[in-house]
Amino acid sequence: MKVPGESFVSSKINGLEPRPTRVTPGSAVRPSSGASSRTGGEAPATGDDVSLTSAARKLAEVEESLRAMPQVDEVRVAAVRQRLQDGSYEIDPQRIADRLLRLEADLARAAPFDPSLK
Repeated sequence: MKVPGESFVSSKINGLEPRPTRVTPGSAVRPSSGASSRTGGEAPATGDDVSLTSAARKLAEVEESLRAMPQVDEVRVAAVRQRLQDGSYEIDPQRIADRLLRLEADLARAAPFDPSLK
């Protein structure tokens, strides 16, 4: 039976916990007796200096320039729209097939298929 405002969640992130933990709105969540309140190492003291490498600074600059770029190439969209309207737009099925095959090959290299995961 589902009680309004209540939900069940796994108490472990990996979802392998045999019993779900009941969570109700407004209830406090306390760590188990063996759990530490810190999640990895010592917290940095206030006033610590952080320095970025030149590579990190360059990456931040590249990210910023990418954010400033438009997401859509309006000139190209207008050209394709015009070609569609005047009937001069041609579809090359061989080029589409070649690009799909290249995409599949790239995906296979990036994450090889594992039949045991079916």
